[in-house]
Amino acid sequence: MAATETVNIDLGFEAPDFNLLDTLSGENKSLADVKGEKATVVMFTCNHCPFVLHVNEQLVQLANDYLPKGVGFVAISSNDVEKYPQDSPEKMTDLAAKVGYPFPYLYDETQDIAKAYKAVCTPDFSVFDADLKCVYRGQLDSSRPGNGKHVTGEDIRAALEAIIAGKEVKAEQIPSIGCNIKWKGGVFPDYA
Repeated sequence: MAATETVNIDLGFEAPDFNLLDTLSGENKSLADVKGEKATVVMFTCNHCPFVLHVNEQLVQLANDYLPKGVGFVAISSNDVEKYPQDSPEKMTDLAAKVGYPFPYLYDETQDIAKAYKAVCTPDFSVFDADLKCVYRGQLDSSRPGNGKHVTGEDIRAALEAIIAGKEVKAEQIPSIGCNIKWKGGVFPDYA
């Protein structure tokens, strides 16, 4: 497991659109389908990463807490399933049902959407405001596998509370960290 941090890019970019297979419903979903009235959380995850497995329960709780408040959620897996068959769409369906994802779990087969969002790790989080401008790009919270800290979702919760209250999201944001996305051909995109 190669620990990789979220790429630091300027906030304010507009959420790139997508049209990807939702492994739960079997239907394709676009950004418009998952967008929340007040905010939208886009999460790059996968099935096998220990960092994602560590926070899965909180991701479900976070969505259950904020979906009724006008926040949309979507999880996207972009891993190379030929080399990592545990991340296949069929296994994504199984995991999402087992964990109880209340949000779509999309399969980015071409990896183009991960590149459009400049995602590099799992989990990789971006939070967008009502106008789909990125206002937060960082960690869920400071808990990591084995560090003894409880998973609370406090960093993303603080960003969502600020958005809902009509306030600015805190400018100081700590990058997420996790396993690197498993790129096809082993070629890591150059986002610099």
